[in-house]
Amino acid sequence: MTVNLNDPQLLKNQAYVGGEWAPAAAGATFAVRNPATGETLGTVPDMTAADTRQAIAAAEEAFAGWRATPARKRSKILRKWFDLITEHADDLGALLTAEQGKPHAEAKGEVLSGAAYVEWFAEEAKRIEGDLLSPQGPGQREIVLKQPVGVVGAITPWNFPSSMITRKVSPALAAGCPVVIKPAEDTPLSALALAELAYRAGIPAGVLNVVTASHGAEVGHELSTNATVRKLSFTGSTAVGKLLMSQASDTVKKISLELGGNAPFLVFDDADLDAAVKAATTMKFINSGQTCICVNRLMVHENVHDAFMERFTAAVDQLNVGNGADKGVTNGPLINDKGLEKVESLVTDAVSHGATAVRGGQRHELGGTFYQPTVLTGVNPDMACFRNEIFGPVAPVYRFGSEDEAVRLANDTPYGLAAYYFTRDPGRMWRVGEALEYGMVACNTARFVHEGMPFGGFKESGIGREGSKYGIEEYLETKFLCMGGL
Repeated sequence: MTVNLNDPQLLKNQAYVGGEWAPAAAGATFAVRNPATGETLGTVPDMTAADTRQAIAAAEEAFAGWRATPARKRSKILRKWFDLITEHADDLGALLTAEQGKPHAEAKGEVLSGAAYVEWFAEEAKRIEGDLLSPQGPGQREIVLKQPVGVVGAITPWNFPSSMITRKVSPALAAGCPVVIKPAEDTPLSALALAELAYRAGIPAGVLNVVTASHGAEVGHELSTNATVRKLSFTGSTAVGKLLMSQASDTVKKISLELGGNAPFLVFDDADLDAAVKAATTMKFINSGQTCICVNRLMVHENVHDAFMERFTAAVDQLNVGNGADKGVTNGPLINDKGLEKVESLVTDAVSHGATAVRGGQRHELGGTFYQPTVLTGVNPDMACFRNEIFGPVAPVYRFGSEDEAVRLANDTPYGLAAYYFTRDPGRMWRVGEALEYGMVACNTARFVHEGMPFGGFKESGIGREGSKYGIEEYLETKFLCMGGL
């Protein structure tokens, strides 16, 4: 193990259940590997449904005490967790880079972004408010209460193994709910490090639990079907989200789903091309294209297509692929062989149907799961890379002729998470922004995510919102209380 940490206690090799570091009941473990080097970073427990039930029971036992804890005290504990995360951001970033592959600057940025959600919801804990209604009869009082929903199951992805945890756990804890986290099997170490800091912050035993497993289906089934779990929050693929939603229906759980995307990036003929190129390069190749809000389809007006492409390909040429722990690297590897094979197949399909790889188009000479930053031209809407989420460093470019065509094609997808467009026409800013069928739309910018905005999508991109004042509502029940005979 070659992750050099200032605080070695952040590297854990056991799960965290009921306030204790615990192995799997059956003693099984699985290895966590660095996708850039193939090196084994360590092993963690390979837990089962039985282990998950134990974690759920620990959370249920902790629920009464945590919900009764005054909001101001919950807020102070969360604030302490925030302080510890920011204090250890370098170590957390190094650990994240080692297990996930993204460059250290990106990894540390993710850690700090995730910490901001903890800080935000530490404050929101003190702002959970109900209402006093006008009574509808004599001797009567009518009240609306907001109460914690109960035990929460949180299933988080490998592409943002730190911030996706804090974005789910922070509002749950602020609302008074205990949580059982199932992190992605590729990246469990970040979750365990956060649990260690949660322990140090004073989060009580059982309020935060981490169950690690190499095959998530068994744990996911338990979290989605166990009647004690009253809320399920999942970030991942649309296919898995639909399965979990179906499984959760038997117990009618509250559910939040942040699923796949197919983000369009529209460049109109009056756009600031330099700004558009910078944004497109950032939001296509960040985390080597492995984010749900990454640009998936670049759609450029025919009048500026060639000028845009000249600048865009020049920007892509400046990307530096390598081990995320090395200085100057902008793009790390894909997470695993499955991810690499998917990207390769999408590029092969596009080229076989007439597209041209003007940059990249092959596995990188570094080997492993590295893939060249790729730009495809001559793309049409029938190609698989136009219809499906790529999740890799591949930029398909489509040439359009009118605003109506661009909006129609942008909306012609079952997904609706994020969309981007560049124009200097004020009228078009409003028309296109309102016409795009997406939960998050950015005009003339690419970096819009922060803890104060509602993150979520339309259509098959999900249900519910994370972050912002709306995020805590996902973990609360609204109760009407009518008292008569007064």
